[in-house]
This record gives sequence, C-alpha cells and structure tokens, in this order.
Amino acid sequence: MKKIVFLFFIVVCLVACKKTKFAPEGPTDVRVENLSDVTWVEVIVNTSGGIDTLGNIPSGGKSGYFRFEKAYNVADITATINGEKYSTAPVNYTYLVYIGQDKITYSVYIKNPATKLLEIFHCSRDAPLDSI
Repeated sequence: MKKIVFLFFIVVCLVACKKTKFAPEGPTDVRVENLSDVTWVEVIVNTSGGIDTLGNIPSGGKSGYFRFEKAYNVADITATINGEKYSTAPVNYTYLVYIGQDKITYSVYIKNPATKLLEIFHCSRDAPLDSI
C-alpha cells in the first residue's frame, strides 16, 4: 500500500510541475516613449540582451514593443535628432537585476542638448508578457 501511495505521489508531482516557456530573465518586450517636443529618427536600444532598431518616434509618441532576451531598468538608447546623434550615458550592467518576463516602457527625454545626452526618466512595467 505504501508503494502505491508513494508512486501516486511521484506521478502527481511530475504532472503538477509546470515548465515555463521562457527563462526567468526574459524575454522582455521593450518600447520607448519620446518625452521631447521633436521627432526621433532611427532609435536604437541596447539592453545587453540584444540590440534592435525601433524606428522613428514622434514627439510625445511611443514605439511598438520589441522583444529582447533580457532587459534592465536602464538601457543604452541612441537616436538621431535634427540630424545629430543623441544617446544615454553608457550603462554598466554588472550588478543590475533583470526585469524578467514583462512588457516595459522606457520614458526618455533630452537631458542636455549641448552634450547630446538622453536620459531615461522612468522605466514602467506595463503588463506581464503573457497577458497581452
């Protein structure tokens, strides 16, 4: 009787185990929100889990979501604004914690036009990856 109960317990445990289709660190769907009053051309995002071109983002607009292997609350973002390259400060990803399986938005503004510096104002988690 004990063997039957034990085997039943093992079968239930094996059936109950759910494998996720993604790794814990990602993927993460990322988009960028342009908080400035000018259009950004050729927006490029590097999350250390990949590099992708998000296209053009109008003033006050958002890009579509793009999938990255992993993402953090900061990223390297580059955009052409009025014919000149602007970018965020370089990011050291060494001790950062990844976001995981979420959809996020980097809200970005022009911090300093003289030095052509962008800054992420806020990184918001929009929704879990599977809900939308």
